[in-house]
Amino acid sequence: MAKTALLLTLAAIGVIFAIFWVIEAGRRKKGEPGQAGGWPSWLLHAIGFGANFLDTLGIGSFATTTAAFRLTKTVDDRLIPGTLNVGHALPTVAEALIYIAIINVDLMTLVLLIVASMLGAWLGAGIVAGWSRRAVQLGMGCALLVAATLMLGTQFNLLPGAGTALELSGAKLAIGLAGNFMLGALMTLGIGLYGPAMIMVSLLGMSPVAAFPIMMGSCAFLMPVGSVQFIRKSSYDLRAAVGLAIGGIPGVLIAAYIVRSLPLSAVRWLVVVVVVYTAIMLLRASRASAAAVPARTDAAVRGTERVVP
Repeated sequence: MAKTALLLTLAAIGVIFAIFWVIEAGRRKKGEPGQAGGWPSWLLHAIGFGANFLDTLGIGSFATTTAAFRLTKTVDDRLIPGTLNVGHALPTVAEALIYIAIINVDLMTLVLLIVASMLGAWLGAGIVAGWSRRAVQLGMGCALLVAATLMLGTQFNLLPGAGTALELSGAKLAIGLAGNFMLGALMTLGIGLYGPAMIMVSLLGMSPVAAFPIMMGSCAFLMPVGSVQFIRKSSYDLRAAVGLAIGGIPGVLIAAYIVRSLPLSAVRWLVVVVVVYTAIMLLRASRASAAAVPARTDAAVRGTERVVP
């Protein structure tokens, strides 16, 4: 009964978020960054499908989507964090409904960890939505390097081994709550929660199976909450986010019910290469943006000097 209530709550949040998104999109002002109208291209649908297909299998969607956006030049760097959170929110809700339903984990542990991640996302989104392009480039470049490091750790079996527990209590629960709060806040910057959550769960002695409803449930609840901030501040690309959502839900269903597993080791190597390349490009762009600011300032000063008698 309690699990049914959690699933119904999650479904309701998904529906409410979708309605809110449609209403706010209808109020958008023409000319705002990322608010161009028109139907998403097939490329954006394909990115959403592929990213959420891999996400459902446990690889994550943020790093792969960021790499795709950068390689195809479809979304402005400043708008990528908001686009990731808004566009992947509904597919992630679908993921969580599936995994919470089929995998047993202590309900109190699950709910408390989800609430902690939601609080972190709400606070984090309010900050990141107001960042400059350079700050986003720098932050996401570092975030992607962290993601690549975690993937490499998985490839070389360097991550801690998991236990068998399906619940947390006492000090371990407190550590888990603090950790998930931080991971929720970092999600708004574009750092995917899956890899870090899997490590945290393992360090706390929980079964790796328990990580799936925890990390997917956390993302499914926190992403709609955090996305409200991005939507209100128009700090996302509307067309790209719609493409991710529409393409992503079929990707989730096919991965969960038809494919179920892939030779993920080879896929992760490919993702690592692409993510590292994207991180380097973002950091280089951030450095170029920083160099351009003094140049513009000097030009303005010289212009002022010319008009002073």
